[in-house]
This record gives sequence, structure tokens and C-alpha cells, in this order.
Amino acid sequence: MNTQVLSGKPLAALIQQRAQDEARVLENSGRHPVLAVVVATDDESTLWYVRSIERAAERLGIGCRIVDLGSEATEQVLASVLRDLSAEPSVNGIILQTPLPVGVKADSLVGLIAPEKDIDGANPLSLGRLAVGQHAFAPATAQAVVELLDHFDVPVAGRNVTVVGRSAVVGKPLALLLLERDATVTICHSKSGPLERHTQPADVVVVAAGRTGLLKGSHLSPETVVVDVGTNVLPDGSLVGDVDEASVTGVAAGLTPVPGGVGSVTTALLLLHTVEAARQQEPAQLAAAASAARI
Repeated sequence: MNTQVLSGKPLAALIQQRAQDEARVLENSGRHPVLAVVVATDDESTLWYVRSIERAAERLGIGCRIVDLGSEATEQVLASVLRDLSAEPSVNGIILQTPLPVGVKADSLVGLIAPEKDIDGANPLSLGRLAVGQHAFAPATAQAVVELLDHFDVPVAGRNVTVVGRSAVVGKPLALLLLERDATVTICHSKSGPLERHTQPADVVVVAAGRTGLLKGSHLSPETVVVDVGTNVLPDGSLVGDVDEASVTGVAAGLTPVPGGVGSVTTALLLLHTVEAARQQEPAQLAAAASAARI
């Protein structure tokens, strides 16, 4: 069987074009979309990713403010910065980039991101709204999976979709998005038992566990579509996913590559979300929020 490569690059280009077009419309009305990325690490791979967001934003006419607090930043400093950015009218979207300094927990900080600026669905309120079908920005990586399946005309309604990984960043929100599309969703984790028991009956398998080579061809039935969300750095600096590509190729009907799959779509969606947030935020509302924050 020939396994189709489900590249994310063409879709990412389409999303970026949409973001650029919408940013121009806002510019013509005197409003400039701005994304703030809060960074508190010296991890070079993370800093490279943040710079790539900054370059992409510049190409699309979207402002990008990198708030680099250094790897020694305290939780109090991070909290203060997130509050200030949430109240600042000129900022439309906020990302708290991980990893964070040792001892600083993201769980206690993401709730400080204003929901209307939470363009990566990090605030628990965003996930709660997503769960009950209210408007919220979904975590971009989870949404990227659904967008890729749509782009390649992979149906999910009435089909079995297995998600390997239960993180609040990918697994849980992705399950909610798939349920909205009428998929029958199974979520696997470390206590789920033999992986093949859950992946072999699936029409679509999404792997987001952060374990190199976790999913193998023997875990699949022929014709399964596989989406690899994993991003694992090897000792030589190369990037691989959670799928054992050699054994899955020839078994799966389709497979997203790493790199060049989900990640490129995720970055494009973050920028589109920033523009959408700017469009939804009325200047008067932002000014009122800033005034309230100062009281």
C-alpha cells in the first residue's frame, strides 16, 4: 500500500494567506493586530520556535512582541507581566511559551491570560467553554489536527478516532473538537493497556504522547490514517515524531510528516487566532478592561 504523505505546508500557506488578508482589513480600519509571546527560558530550540513565529508574523503584517524574561524569572514576575498584557489595549493575543523556569508551574499562570486574548486555549476557562460548545480559541495544535483532516478530506463523522495522549494541550481539547464533528473518540494513556487494542479498530489515530517511535505498524489496521503530533529532539538535533515511520509506512493510508506536518499548521493558526481576536475585541471594551485592571 502507498502511504500518502499528509503535508501541513500547503494548508499552513492557505491559513497564513487568510490571516494576512484579514490583518490588512483591520489595518485599513486603523487597527493593528499584535501578538505577545512571553518567554522565560534559555532553551535554544524553544527560542528558535519563538523567532520563527516572530518572522512569520512580520511577513503577514501582524505585530509580534517577544517578552523575554530570562530563565531565572519568578512566578511573581511572570504573573505580573501576564496581568499587564491582558489589560493592555494594544495587545490582542497572548502566548505563555513553555518550558518555564524550574519551580514555576504553568497551571497557576495560564488562568491570568484574558480569555479574549487566549489565542492558544491555555486558560482553563477556554477549555471549559470549548467543552460546552461556547466560543473559545481552541489550543492551536489540537485545532491543527482537525484542520489537516478536513484539508485532506478524511471523514470523522461516525468513525472511530483514537487519540494517544491526554494532555490539556492536545489530547483533551482534540477529543472535544472531534466529538463536535460526530466522531466516536477513544483516548489512550499510560494505563490503557496494550496500545493495539485501541488503535487497531480505529479509522484515524492521532499520536500526541511525546515518545519517540511509540506507534508502530503492528498497532494499526490497513487503511488507517495517522496524525503524528509528537516533536522529539534526537541527540543529533534532528526532530522526529511519536510514530515509527519505517514500520507505519506501507500500512497506514496516510501519515503526517515530522517536521512539516501538524507543527506548520499550528503556527499559522496562532497568527490567524491573533487576527480574529483583534477583530472581536472592540476598542472600547479593551480600554474598559485596562481601566479595571488598574483599579
